Amino acid sequence: MNECIYRIRGQQVMLDADLAALYGVQTKNLNKAVSRNIERFPVDFMFRLSQQENEALRFQFGTLKRGQHSKYLPFAFTQEGVAMLSSVLRSPRAAQVNIAIMRAFVKLRHAMLAQQGIARRVEKLEGKVNMHETDIRLLVQDVQKLKKNPRPGGPINPSIL
Repeated sequence: MNECIYRIRGQQVMLDADLAALYGVQTKNLNKAVSRNIERFPVDFMFRLSQQENEALRFQFGTLKRGQHSKYLPFAFTQEGVAMLSSVLRSPRAAQVNIAIMRAFVKLRHAMLAQQGIARRVEKLEGKVNMHETDIRLLVQDVQKLKKNPRPGGPINPSIL
């Protein structure tokens, strides 16, 4: 299920063809049901992919077989749009598929949050390492200065440095 969730325009979405396959209906029938209830799908619930977005997705999938994909640009449904589909597609299968999809969206969101937490910790560690590198560099410079210009009272024994 997670492999059907894409990141487009900064949002996690599912494409109409993937949803239709999950619901066990044809893509055109899913889109007809949406069109009959278009007032339930504002732009933050569903949007049509641009030609460039569609080409980028097609490139990711590799060469497509003739007739396998629609000649129309696909619709992308956000999590809210997928939830709204359950009110448009009224069947026991639609309800079960929606539950599974919502769980997949939640898992993906949790994974992304965990990844962001790890990234923040790595950035903190990098900052500490950079600070330690600077401290070490300054210490080495101080030791080199001391070797060149020993303090009064005799030469410095290099073996103690």
